[in-house]
Amino acid sequence: MTTPLGTPLSPHATRVMLLGSGELGKEVLIALQRLGVETIAVDRYENAPGQQVAHHARTITMSDPAQLKALIEAEKPHLVVPEIEAIATPMLQELESAGVVRVIPTARAARLTMDREGIRRLAAETLGVPTSPYRFCDSLEELQAAIDAENGEGIGYPCIVKPVMSSSGKGQSKIDGPADVKKAWDYAMAGGRVSHGRVIVEGFIDFDYEITLLTVRALDAKASVQTQFCEPIGHVQVSGDYVESWQPHPMSPVALKKAQQIAKAVADDLGGQGLFGVELFVKGEEVWFSEVSPRPHDTGMVTMATQWQNEFELHARAILGLPVDTTLKSAGASAVIYGGVDATGIVFDGVADALQVHGVDIRLFGKPESFVKRRMGVALAHAPDIDTARANAKEAASRVKPRKA
Repeated sequence: MTTPLGTPLSPHATRVMLLGSGELGKEVLIALQRLGVETIAVDRYENAPGQQVAHHARTITMSDPAQLKALIEAEKPHLVVPEIEAIATPMLQELESAGVVRVIPTARAARLTMDREGIRRLAAETLGVPTSPYRFCDSLEELQAAIDAENGEGIGYPCIVKPVMSSSGKGQSKIDGPADVKKAWDYAMAGGRVSHGRVIVEGFIDFDYEITLLTVRALDAKASVQTQFCEPIGHVQVSGDYVESWQPHPMSPVALKKAQQIAKAVADDLGGQGLFGVELFVKGEEVWFSEVSPRPHDTGMVTMATQWQNEFELHARAILGLPVDTTLKSAGASAVIYGGVDATGIVFDGVADALQVHGVDIRLFGKPESFVKRRMGVALAHAPDIDTARANAKEAASRVKPRKA
């Protein structure tokens, strides 16, 4: 569906509401504004990064269906774009079914991907794409039983435990033996969002590497939805949280074709228009589906240095029914800048030193509150090859020194 573009702050404005306005939402809002869209940034706390740049800022509990419905009915956006998982998705489905608003990519996709159970069952049980073995557990005892089940039916060690709903790897841990099980359960309970008390335990895949394959469903010249792919993005995660990424990640033609087939199957089933961040494990020429986000992906921030249209611009164009270009411009990398301290209103030293590194740019997100391991910025680097880009991005990130004011 193509959305006509009006003039912001006029009766004919094209109004887009983002539910979640962190660093990824902020870049989507900027991309939309460059196309003349009137933007409404919603988050659970005030002065979120996206709220600092949007035309309108609203603060509500997005997991509260009554608050969410009241806000959408009051603001009357043409499009609602979920940017986080912790949203009252049944209400979005209700409003979409009633014709009140169009949800990106669809309300069903938002519901299925807000928790790991919905999307894993869709991928493995409905679409039949390869995944790791898995079980869902509602208690520590069920978790232990799922790992230990006899006759080859148990997940076994090592394995990965994750809350069914969390973001940025929160609550995720690896279990190497019985002594780790309770600790992993407690960590998952502390890290989950909304759906406390339920986890997924996955068999550990001895993969060579993991990638994010940014997959875009956008209209072509004949107004038909076509699926396109960006070059694969390699990344390093620590405790499930992205710390660096690079593009393009080298893959064999066979593995890349399998990755694209899996990503297309998942994205096409979820439907709608927009960008999907599909995470995959790869070993040799074998590929397994891991997760999908129906929105820009944190590892995809590297595209701000590598592509002619970065992932945020691709998402903005796709949801508005505009043509997209997934072409790679240069090899590049990103490296996370952590807060390093628990404080509000921190300051950053060393930014000038960081920008002395060749081919580097810095993004500071503007989050009002810092935590030791909160992502507060990112270093981006372009270079002739990914090894140089990775080294330069990490060096630049290391030169930025957050501190209390």
